[in-house]
Amino acid sequence: MIRIDTFRGQPVAVMGLSRTGLTAARALAAGGAEVWAWDDDDGRREAAAGEGIALVDLGARDLGDAGALVLSPGIPHLHPEPHPVAAKARDAGCEIICDVDLLARQITEPGYVGVTGTNGKSTTTALIGHVLAHAGNEVAVGGNIGEPVLDLNELGPSGTYVLELSSYQLERVPRLALDVAILLNISPDHLDRHGGMDGYVAAKTRIFDRTVDGGHAIVGMDDRYGRGLRLDLMMRGGVKVVPISGNRRVPGGVYADGTGMLIDDLDNGQAGVLDLRAVDTLPGRHNWQNAAAAYAAARLVGVAAASAAAAIQSFAGLAHRQEVIRRIGRVTYVNDSKATNLDAAAKALASYGNIHWIAGGRSKEDDLSALEALYPQIRRAYLIGEAASQFEAALAGIVPAERAGSLEAAVGSAHAAARESGEDAVVLLSPGCASFDQFTDFEARGRAFRVAVEALS
Repeated sequence: MIRIDTFRGQPVAVMGLSRTGLTAARALAAGGAEVWAWDDDDGRREAAAGEGIALVDLGARDLGDAGALVLSPGIPHLHPEPHPVAAKARDAGCEIICDVDLLARQITEPGYVGVTGTNGKSTTTALIGHVLAHAGNEVAVGGNIGEPVLDLNELGPSGTYVLELSSYQLERVPRLALDVAILLNISPDHLDRHGGMDGYVAAKTRIFDRTVDGGHAIVGMDDRYGRGLRLDLMMRGGVKVVPISGNRRVPGGVYADGTGMLIDDLDNGQAGVLDLRAVDTLPGRHNWQNAAAAYAAARLVGVAAASAAAAIQSFAGLAHRQEVIRRIGRVTYVNDSKATNLDAAAKALASYGNIHWIAGGRSKEDDLSALEALYPQIRRAYLIGEAASQFEAALAGIVPAERAGSLEAAVGSAHAAARESGEDAVVLLSPGCASFDQFTDFEARGRAFRVAVEALS
């Protein structure tokens, strides 16, 4: 745990005592702050008290004297309506931050690379960390992926923190100073938390407000938001803009050409460095863009081209992101439980043919129009969760579909149909929905898929 002593002798409020909040409370207390910790959940308060963390009912406390309010990312401070403690802090002039900001205040000498976007953040963040470590660099990977940032190792001046940053976190990091900031893509997600699409875009693009003067802004060119943002950043100045793409040439950047060759054009040399079709853990053009982002980031922090390309080839991939669980005969079983919105599901569907698609959960979107061009690749859909009726109505007369109910039943039906087809096929869990109607999170859903697949004969 990284000790935070930048608030030594001051009271600091911590609201939300799940993993990141607990770690923040511990780190602040170890650094000499007076911690006021609270959570609306009785069980979490009890667990914190059991560790000796001081509990203070923040709803009844004047926050005007607090050095800051460390607010867990899942707790809203603006939309759809602010949590009462967040509103109280704002009215009292108490700065609202998150654990990433505590790290940035405490440790300023290492380099910082930040990654955001609607989809692909975790894969790109992990891939950058893998490439830097392969090159012998001191690196720590965290944020919205894996460990809370204050549980990471404390790095020296030559090290690099690679942080996945959600839209929620980006609203609460006033002291973060990124050397390389990456925005992969933007598509509708979490709109209720940001007051609509404009608010969501503003939250995502805030990553470039947290970039040091002379730093690098890596921008995905495969959606209209990124293309427009590149021009805005170039006109604004202060950062060096590097475009990336998984399907088009972007002069002065890094991109995959039409054949899947990764092209390094950072020095205007258009050098082919790696055939991405040979990297099984990064299937599809969306992953080619992720690879372009990781390669560009690594090159910008000093990794040689050959070393970066070799590291991408050895990347093992991430669980729940187009993760191949097993192959039985001519059928491949793929866990893409992290696809919690339709844009992410579309990227997975575009990566395969002859798909037996397991979809559904708690829907985030009103219709399936984003998937229509991919329907010909789907042999049959197996629908689960609250969105089953919505998906069934959208697919009616176009794609054969059945309500499977449970994930286990869906796996069984898809397995039988795929085997009986006699062709090379993919059973793909890519739900396009949140998991909370049937599972605690997408990881639990993915683990359930793995268990069901491994039980097949």
